[in-house]
Amino acid sequence: MTTDRTDRHLVIGAGSSGLAAAKSLRERGFVVDVVEREPEVGGNWNFAAENSRVYASTHMISSKPFTQFPDFPMADADPDYLHHEQVLAYLQRYARHFGLYDVIEFRTQVDACRPLDTVVGPGRSGWEVELTGPDGTEVRHYASLVVANGHNWSPKVPQYPGQDTFTGEILHSAGYKSGDQLAGKRVVVVGAGNTGCDIVVEAAQRAVSAHHSTRRAYWYSPKYAMGRPSDQVSDLIFSLRLPLRATQAIFATTAKLVVGKYERFGLPTPDHRFLETHPIVNQQLLYYVGHGAIQPVADIDHFESDAVVFTDGTRVEADLVVFATGYLIRFPFLPDDALPGQPGRPELYRNVFSPDRDDLFVVGLIQPDSGQFCLVNWQAVMVAAFLELQRDDPGAARRYLDEARDKIHERAQGGVALIDSTRHYVEVEHADYIRVLQREIRSIEGRARRAVAV
Repeated sequence: MTTDRTDRHLVIGAGSSGLAAAKSLRERGFVVDVVEREPEVGGNWNFAAENSRVYASTHMISSKPFTQFPDFPMADADPDYLHHEQVLAYLQRYARHFGLYDVIEFRTQVDACRPLDTVVGPGRSGWEVELTGPDGTEVRHYASLVVANGHNWSPKVPQYPGQDTFTGEILHSAGYKSGDQLAGKRVVVVGAGNTGCDIVVEAAQRAVSAHHSTRRAYWYSPKYAMGRPSDQVSDLIFSLRLPLRATQAIFATTAKLVVGKYERFGLPTPDHRFLETHPIVNQQLLYYVGHGAIQPVADIDHFESDAVVFTDGTRVEADLVVFATGYLIRFPFLPDDALPGQPGRPELYRNVFSPDRDDLFVVGLIQPDSGQFCLVNWQAVMVAAFLELQRDDPGAARRYLDEARDKIHERAQGGVALIDSTRHYVEVEHADYIRVLQREIRSIEGRARRAVAV
């Protein structure tokens, strides 16, 4: 039996992005269902969830003002960088405050989504959704989908020669939960993202030995600068609106003053300008490198039965190799052609809109240089404004998407040409991106006002 809910919109996921989407749509009078496969809100910040990728020591890498929702500040008593338990409690307070628990169906998984025009017939918009919940499987029809399933849950696992014959353990960081997994072992951590740096720091404290393998050089940023969270200092520099090269020079000079010569630590000097790749925000890595507890090494060349051999010829015997190599962007419940672009790299206008469909939106598919909650708030407001325009003037909404198609490749990256890497597929510069989203919201709302006036 199929339930007709085409008077409603479905939000998939009750993490920070799904909560923001549900809240924004409800504020504009839309009826919303939210489905979440876990028994609680929080998404990646719900440590107990099966697909959560936080570990016992995880803290935010952005400070409170650049992480919190703009209309729901974090508590004054909270530290600059919240622990994952505090972040989850914050998201739970947000959900209670805006009455979102009333519309969330927990332990409910989306199995498949099919456009109604392929199920019912041409001319129909909306989606047929197959779900499995506590009472079994059911099928529903919805007016639109807001996809907020996150993009840090499907591990990207590299392959090297000899990997299958390695007698030690190979673990992706998706399966890492605490330093207990490192205790007493010879550990190699692969990857210089913030997770990889966190894990190798814990290996320096718990393991017999800790080697850190990276493919390229990176800039390192402390969590504090001049006595303040470093992202707050960075934002002051961005607010000067200096020419890009001047801004990059200020950051690079500051990094060199704080770190000194990278070669002293056995680290390669960055071969790119500051901001052209995501900087490493870690206060402790260089400390442990300087104390000899972390040994920087090159990229892996191949595995041997009991060892890892690197591209510079270094050979290290290892019991455990941790791949902190990131995640794949996946929407397993959507048809392969639902979103334009290459597999794993959808082309979305402003990281939100599919220009081919006016009933499908993605919220949270960004990798910002600051906190995420503020940005997904404005993404959600933009979706709600568009649905309002679509309700009042479908033709105007269609024209908006037609115009978006011509600007699909525009990126809000502050004018920076990022290094071509999968970690930068959805990278945005937070101040530039907020300005872009707010401009889009004004444009959509202006069209809606004209439609009402007519």
